[in-house]
Amino acid sequence: MTSALLPTYARAPIAFERGEGAWLVARGGERYLDFGAGIAVNALGHAHPHLVAALTEQAGKLWHTSNLFEIPEGERLGRRLVDATFADVAFFANSGAEANEAALKMARKYHAAGGHPERFRIVTFEGAFHGRTLATIAAGGQQKYIEGFGPKVEGFDQVPAGDFAALEAAIGPETAALMIEPIQGEGGVRVIPHADLRRLRALCDAHGLLLIMDEVQTGVGRTGRLFAHEWSGVSPDIMSAAKGIGGGFPLGVCLATSEAARGMTAGTHGTTFGGNPLAMAVGNAVLDVVLADGFLEHVGRVGLALKQKLAGLRDRHPGIVQEIRGEGLMLGLKLGILNTDFAVAARAEHLLVIPAGDNVVRLLPPLIITESDVAAAVERLEAAAVALEPSLRGAAE
Repeated sequence: MTSALLPTYARAPIAFERGEGAWLVARGGERYLDFGAGIAVNALGHAHPHLVAALTEQAGKLWHTSNLFEIPEGERLGRRLVDATFADVAFFANSGAEANEAALKMARKYHAAGGHPERFRIVTFEGAFHGRTLATIAAGGQQKYIEGFGPKVEGFDQVPAGDFAALEAAIGPETAALMIEPIQGEGGVRVIPHADLRRLRALCDAHGLLLIMDEVQTGVGRTGRLFAHEWSGVSPDIMSAAKGIGGGFPLGVCLATSEAARGMTAGTHGTTFGGNPLAMAVGNAVLDVVLADGFLEHVGRVGLALKQKLAGLRDRHPGIVQEIRGEGLMLGLKLGILNTDFAVAARAEHLLVIPAGDNVVRLLPPLIITESDVAAAVERLEAAAVALEPSLRGAAE
């Protein structure tokens, strides 16, 4: 039967009916080790008991009231995020794209509130991915996402990451902010050097610009710190987060200093569903786990073990695995064959990985994985590489 769904996804021919920790179970009963985590969303794995309990309890009390009224669990989650970060205020949304829309509007409004409405342009970086709304595809600047949707939203300038001469040339009297992912996920798990993030902070300070960090994929413990920018020793003025913050429940947040948010007064922005009681209950439950003593250290330790085992995989299959990228449990394999072919081969070994740009596959497992999960994943990656070696040799002949 023809699907009634809009055909905007190239879906793999498999459906899952339940999950347990780092594992998914398909309708036929086959078990798959999930090293995609719903594209870095299921930070605590599947059916985590603390999240299930929080959602179930809240569902029995209240689902939605709207932001016309106070939402106590939202106040609590906002305070916890502010206390754990650089920020003074939080705005809750439903997704990363919405969090980024809030960040972009906030940066523009900051300058307008300061008497400079002409400062509305945002400098972003090639290879970025900030979402799929009209504004965020313009921010990302990738033609494959922009093509066919009419004129590109005005106000975005892209420069190559790491090219500071190009960046300084792009900064002008209309520039409001710089926006960057500490690690480009969709762009191929390309890590922005910590020194570069420090230079960006200095440039913003020198030119009166705001620094926006998109931590939709890198945040909530993914790299072994609560947020990836913390490794650099500098903080943004505005930051977006989503994906892992809801542990699988739709939730995004825009965090900011009170100064950066000075223009966002009553009526300037809003959302119907953002910050609803269900999302807030789950968000608080996620933080209960991620902020618990030892959790982030666990992410760092298991991430290092995975990276070390991947180095061995690369040594054994240098034609297949050319480079290992990333930090913590946000890792990428730059491949010598098509990344989509590798993802299919891995799936045949009952391992799920996520293709990305620059011919990379991402390894984005739940943060609760164990070293035995790591060993099982690398065994499956090894089997996928072995299966693909003949095609690599055939292409070379």
